[in-house]
Amino acid sequence: MTASKKPLEPAWVDPDDAPDLTLPYWRKKMDAAVVSRGRPKLERPKVSTTLRLDADVIEKFKAKGPKWQTRINDALREWLKKAG
Repeated sequence: MTASKKPLEPAWVDPDDAPDLTLPYWRKKMDAAVVSRGRPKLERPKVSTTLRLDADVIEKFKAKGPKWQTRINDALREWLKKAG
């Protein structure tokens, strides 16, 4: 019964089939390609700092789950709006 089954080996691809990237057509494309790595730069990035807070305050924010630092930031921002 194995005579009717085709082999599962992938077709061989000659590595020399790749285009010559030194040709003017490819050189122009390569030079025009935009290369960007990582995240886009923020207009106003956050600043890393050390802030000492009471343990019970931290516990309350952490008790509500992930992103507790963001919630503290939001609470401080809200306080700043009210304080003028």
